[in-house]
Amino acid sequence: MTDPSPADSGLRRRALVTGASSGIGRAFAQRLASDDRDLVVVARNGEALEALAAELRERRGVDVEVRVADLTARDDLRGIEACVAAEPGFDLLVNNAGFGTAGPFAESDPEEEEREILLNAVALTRLTRAALPGMIARGGGSIINVSSMAGLAPNPYFATYGATKAFVNSFTEAIHEELRGTGVRVQSLCPGFTRTDFQRRAKAEVDWIPDFAWMEADAVVDASLDALERGQLVCVPGTSNRLVAGVTGALPRGWVRRAVAASMGSRFQRSGPH
Repeated sequence: MTDPSPADSGLRRRALVTGASSGIGRAFAQRLASDDRDLVVVARNGEALEALAAELRERRGVDVEVRVADLTARDDLRGIEACVAAEPGFDLLVNNAGFGTAGPFAESDPEEEEREILLNAVALTRLTRAALPGMIARGGGSIINVSSMAGLAPNPYFATYGATKAFVNSFTEAIHEELRGTGVRVQSLCPGFTRTDFQRRAKAEVDWIPDFAWMEADAVVDASLDALERGQLVCVPGTSNRLVAGVTGALPRGWVRRAVAASMGSRFQRSGPH
């Protein structure tokens, strides 16, 4: 017999969102609070988290716990793992924390590339592992792993970022099969261009991207949660993004790889290395 779910046991539903101080993570926190779900919000920016927590407590009347942590730091990550593993009310984990780097890989900062892998792949893996035993025992729960359309094909000039997101996609699809029959759901969320701070931090040139290609973070979150409700494993939000993903998947990978390299290479040559 499995332990009761949070709803069945009288516990309030509770979600943990990483990278919650801005962008898609913040939008997840706001949407989940509007659904009357208590939260644990995690990020490095404590000031932004406290402001978010105060807003959600006041406007939504939910409990919000702030956890300031750098998930690329071993001790901080272990602390959040322990929080996830010990909390009986968690029924949703949103692994959103991540960042990207742009430019020729041979000119990249190896320390920054390593941090990118630690955050985008290692932290996500460890937090998923921390959450699953309790969810399986309770017979329910969900994990959303925020990936990217960049993980659907090789991405020259975003080599490490694309590779970490390809890992997220493969990892999530694999454990989806392992979890059949447990009542636990996982999703790989693959947004395209989204209006967040991601591009500025990656130092990526985006002026060439047409307005219709962009989505707001709120719309990405709505698409993700709607897809999760339907049990959809891979969510690519937005009609134009799904069209691009379909075409990309149908073409030979070599063609896609060379097309991306030709497009992005000319931009980095024009703007210089970052």
